[in-house]
Amino acid sequence: MTRRILLVAHTQRAEAIEAAQTVAEALTGHGLVLRLCSDDAAALAQSDHIDVSMLETSNDDQTLAKDCELAVVIGGDGTILRAAELTREHLTPILGVNLGHVGFLAEAESEDIAIMIDAIVRRRYSVEERLTVDVTVYKGKQVVSTTWALNEASVEKAARERMLELVVEIDGRPLSRWGCDGVVCATPTGSTAYNFSAGGPVVWPGVEALLLVPLSAHALFARPMVVAPTSVLAVEVLERNEGFGVLWCDGRRTVDLPPGARIEVRRGRRPVRLARLHQAPFTDRLVAKFGLSVEGWRGAAERKRGSHQ
Repeated sequence: MTRRILLVAHTQRAEAIEAAQTVAEALTGHGLVLRLCSDDAAALAQSDHIDVSMLETSNDDQTLAKDCELAVVIGGDGTILRAAELTREHLTPILGVNLGHVGFLAEAESEDIAIMIDAIVRRRYSVEERLTVDVTVYKGKQVVSTTWALNEASVEKAARERMLELVVEIDGRPLSRWGCDGVVCATPTGSTAYNFSAGGPVVWPGVEALLLVPLSAHALFARPMVVAPTSVLAVEVLERNEGFGVLWCDGRRTVDLPPGARIEVRRGRRPVRLARLHQAPFTDRLVAKFGLSVEGWRGAAERKRGSHQ
């Protein structure tokens, strides 16, 4: 049976092209078929060591990940979010190689490529599902847009000089009216992204919840909130606003929000699947990615040994 791997790379960066060529040469050398979008394929064509008969190309984003066992993504979190758009409908797992800054969504660093290739060839990886959100935009009773997000859906002001007046609702009940820069509705996966920068809590990815964080709200009650995964978050752009707002999903997809627009955010019907090479605790990932100081930690086992000395 033919094994197909989708390869997605940040082809505007030389180191990403070089890493993608290394991956392509190794995987095709082991008899795996690689599928790429045409632009990525053109960037890899410089290599003389890739068996072109083992490459498939397509410009159809809707079917690019169809029948692929795995999507190998080389770049930063932005490239992984791009790959999530391609893979989500087909539930194709994503295995990211980080060439960005923090790279919370990535599983491997550039120096781990050889280990990653061996794990793919031997199918020695696990898959975990990450909660997403579905987003619907209304104007009156009319649905004007439907989209989704893995990290967050943020409602933001379009003009820097004006605040945005919003009413926030949870589970059909009004919570508060805010004059603010916007609101972030995040997933646990997105808790280390925009939510983190906005002062929201870090939530372990195994927790099923939705997060809501106001941005620079002028109000007595403007705290980050964590709600049930079954809750529906709604944000209404008040008619009194003189300007537009804008909806951003994962920093990639946008919808203009005129006065009177309503945005509903709920748990997504489909998760995004991430491939893992190691079963390390999320705490270790947090410490490594943020470079947190743990100097002086002794651990339970060491403390127990010390008590017997």
